[in-house]
Amino acid sequence: METESRPKIGVGVIVRKNGKVLMGKRKGSHGEGSWALPGGHLEFGESIEACILREIAEEVGIQIKNIRRGIFTNDIFSKENKHYVTLFMTADYASGEAQILEPEKCEKWDWFEWDNLPKPLFLPIENLLKEKFDPFEDAKS
Repeated sequence: METESRPKIGVGVIVRKNGKVLMGKRKGSHGEGSWALPGGHLEFGESIEACILREIAEEVGIQIKNIRRGIFTNDIFSKENKHYVTLFMTADYASGEAQILEPEKCEKWDWFEWDNLPKPLFLPIENLLKEKFDPFEDAKS
């Protein structure tokens, strides 16, 4: 019983393409109706990079490259009584067309400018913005 009250590890990837990031509108789970990055749960024994590649393949069907570690957030969903630590990675778009491969979990995918994200945002994304993290910082040199 005690392990159920421990935080879970979520992983999100900020996929960059032409100055925009890929976001999906969630459905069928906590945060339904909010916009989130592709990602999911880190599985036992899985590397964070492997998790990102698996989730992108399962959810979106695109290829990514240049995966880099980003930042983490501490996300407490009070209404749902859930607690996650979310690890964010950044990656560049490589190829493919974003598709809805899990229609029970995602309503649609679209590309947005980082300073003009859609609302409402999934809690980990709100917390990420509070940290003033800039996924394009390395591209500005």
